[in-house]
Amino acid sequence: MKKRALISVSDKRGVVDFAKALADLGYEILSSSGTAKVLKEAGVDVIEVSEVTGFPEIMGGRVKTLHPKIHGGLLAVRDNPEYMKQLEELGIVPIDIVAINLYPFEETVKKGADLDELIENIDIGGPAMVRASAKNHKFVTIIVDPDDYDTVIYELKEKGETSLETRRKLALKAFRHTAFYDSVISAVLNEKLGINEKFPYELSIPLRKRSKLRYGENPHQEGAVYKSPVEYLGLSTAESEVLHGKEMSYNNFLDVDSAVSLVKEFDETACVIVKHNNPCGVAVRQSQVEAYREALARDPKSAFGGIVAFNRPVNMETAEALVEIFLEVVVAPDFEEDAFRFLTGKKKNLRLVRIKNFDKEPVGLDYRRISGGVLLQDRDRRLYQEWKVVTKREPTPEEVKDLLFAWKVVKHVKSNSVVIAKDTATVGIGPGQTSRVDSLETAVKKAEEFGFSTEGAVLASEAFFPFRDSIDEAARHGIKAVIQPGGSIRDPEVIEAADEYGIAMVFTGMRHFRH
Repeated sequence: MKKRALISVSDKRGVVDFAKALADLGYEILSSSGTAKVLKEAGVDVIEVSEVTGFPEIMGGRVKTLHPKIHGGLLAVRDNPEYMKQLEELGIVPIDIVAINLYPFEETVKKGADLDELIENIDIGGPAMVRASAKNHKFVTIIVDPDDYDTVIYELKEKGETSLETRRKLALKAFRHTAFYDSVISAVLNEKLGINEKFPYELSIPLRKRSKLRYGENPHQEGAVYKSPVEYLGLSTAESEVLHGKEMSYNNFLDVDSAVSLVKEFDETACVIVKHNNPCGVAVRQSQVEAYREALARDPKSAFGGIVAFNRPVNMETAEALVEIFLEVVVAPDFEEDAFRFLTGKKKNLRLVRIKNFDKEPVGLDYRRISGGVLLQDRDRRLYQEWKVVTKREPTPEEVKDLLFAWKVVKHVKSNSVVIAKDTATVGIGPGQTSRVDSLETAVKKAEEFGFSTEGAVLASEAFFPFRDSIDEAARHGIKAVIQPGGSIRDPEVIEAADEYGIAMVFTGMRHFRH
């Protein structure tokens, strides 16, 4: 029996050479519509699908391969005599090699197509043939990626057939391909059809591998980074460009994402320095280099080997300051030409990273892995519910400015967290303590370590104070204004303590836990 291959692809890369190689190996080439036209023009003998089925393509090509003479040829179990007898009786020829990739739905979305065009680019026959071939991989070789053509041809030439191991790998790749394809359609249509169901009962999340990483969080853990094909319009750390330096590590990606999320809180020229997913210095200033130097001064010890983020393109003056210490990553919307040239000349391994769509907000939900499942939630996009002064003393205009600054920072610090700030720069940051008083003491210790006074500073706490002890401690160190969500049953006691010390206090009505 003559060997038969079915080729129907939207991605025409390498398809002519692949078809010619199959023909040289004695395969009949079965194809349809656009692919058949390309192959015929290249001089490949092609049998049209309609010739096999005895039925023309209808409805503008919507129905062409959904036919027993195609699917029977794909699904027949070759070592089952009953199946093979049915094929012979019905005049169905088995299909041994299948090369299919699907209608370009994802590309159609990205070009801004309307709903009708999107619907027309949902492939039906293609996934059916891919799944049928993959199901019957014991006998059928399914190729969904042009990069696999050479492997298949090599094995056919060397052994006369593909190995079972190769067919298994290609079948698994095919099932992943159709699952990915459907998950993209599901995610896009959720919005385009106006359903916008945030937490559906069944959920598939489409992800495509950007790259394998050297390792994960630690050297004994493997790691990779994946990007979303449906979140392309928003800010994307996963699609950031490493313009210079070593490849990004797992921890680099985490720290860059944290740093960018925080620096984007500010409209003014700002600098954020992050170490181990927590900010260690943040400042807003008139000039970029001032913002950097002020942020660095807040904790130069922690900043060593840290990640520096800016919300403006990096200029030459800032570049000259950046090379004075060892840094892992500098991330920004862009780099001015002279600054980029200077940094690449001075620091061979320093990663210079440009974030995709820096001016946009990230889209989609927040995902957190837990054993046996995933937690989903909205992103923490809001800053406060209200701005309510609850003490006798109102904060001064300068205190209000610093309170707002500190509140933006504390939102991005691991809980329990306290931020002390003055003149729109952090004075001390107390991250990740199990007690709020301990967080405050850590922030004070950091300020004292690097010679900054907390006298006249403001304090932000990402969650309410359960007791007055933190206010007593803050007053002891000269804190003059406090911002917190409120909501404790002991709020009256906390407010009373603030009034005793003449501390102004603002309630925001919104907590910002970060775990």
